[in-house]
Amino acid sequence: MEGKNPAVKTSAIPDWVIFTDDSLAVVNKPAGLLSVPDGYDPYLPHIRSVLEPILGKLWMVHRLDKETSGLMVLARDPDAHRELNRQFREREPIKKYLAQVAPQPSWDEISIEAPLRVNSDRAHRTRVDFERGKPAKTDFLVLRHEENWAELLCTLHTGITHQIRAHLYLLGLGILGDPLYSPPDFKAASKPEVERMMLHASELSFTHPKNGVLMHFSA
Repeated sequence: MEGKNPAVKTSAIPDWVIFTDDSLAVVNKPAGLLSVPDGYDPYLPHIRSVLEPILGKLWMVHRLDKETSGLMVLARDPDAHRELNRQFREREPIKKYLAQVAPQPSWDEISIEAPLRVNSDRAHRTRVDFERGKPAKTDFLVLRHEENWAELLCTLHTGITHQIRAHLYLLGLGILGDPLYSPPDFKAASKPEVERMMLHASELSFTHPKNGVLMHFSA
């Protein structure tokens, strides 16, 4: 499904903006671009600073880590923002990610349901915490095995910061290019060198905030 707001000069829109209408914009965020302003350097580019001169006022609904690429939806008016926030708060959208990990998992499919606490240490990592953590569930499915890494499809049922990375750490796995979550087996694994963290938000489904149509995007 594709469309453009006729009031916008489409030639100026970056090619990673994959859908717009009067209520929302869906983007395939490049790795390295901030979702929200940096707390230390507010002048660093982020999604709104790049797109608002082209699309007008935007409201954030959810976010991806700077290193993570992939699909995000932004609202273009307060009513759409309110409804999309409700959907994400009530965990209605479907969010799937692709992750390239090492070492090779010993399973083909697994579901992890373990509570997570964000900012649990000086490195601001999210960790499993059965006393103070919030409920979190992630499904993992191996899509392919390579010589020294595997590609997983990760389905989020909750939306805790760094959820996929923390649950993979619990399984003894790390995402290629991710120095922050490095379990012992990941550090010892012979793995390919990459230039970025190999985590990508590949599928996103939600209900259009105005007309109720089911929207599904893949990238």
